[in-house]
Amino acid sequence: MPSQLLGSWSFTRSIAEHRTGARYRAHGTARFSPATGGRVRWFEEGVLTTDGGSRPFTRTLFLMPGAQGWTVTFEDGRFFHPWVDGRVTHLCGRDTYRGDIAGPQSSGAGNCGTQSSDTGIHGAGSSGTGVDQDREPASCDAGWQITWTVSGPHKDYTMTTGYRPITE
Repeated sequence: MPSQLLGSWSFTRSIAEHRTGARYRAHGTARFSPATGGRVRWFEEGVLTTDGGSRPFTRTLFLMPGAQGWTVTFEDGRFFHPWVDGRVTHLCGRDTYRGDIAGPQSSGAGNCGTQSSDTGIHGAGSSGTGVDQDREPASCDAGWQITWTVSGPHKDYTMTTGYRPITE
């Protein structure tokens, strides 16, 4: 259960656009809070920095319990990917998002909290999902990470986001 995520986390995000060679950075705060229906609300607010300057952004996702385990949905309820430690896949039209969620129990444990990625600032449909490992991702005092490698006719980038707990 992702209840261990409840609270506030700082994050840093790097985006490498492969076609143009552009590099972007973002940083901000992710807040995980209880929501209706046993869900967990995942709200991010931050600042994205590009060659053209900086701009604020927000994003809302939900972690949702189900018969097959927890899943991540977009704010409007569309399915995004299973919430598992390891690899996940999401199809967005003809583009493919290949994600790697690394918590302390995963094979990426040594990198826990060093880097991670976006969980889909895009208009994805609900089809096309895959899971390579059937374990729920864990968190750790040092943090956790998600990395997305996105490829297809419209997108070609890698996005890595690292989350660290904010102790108050």
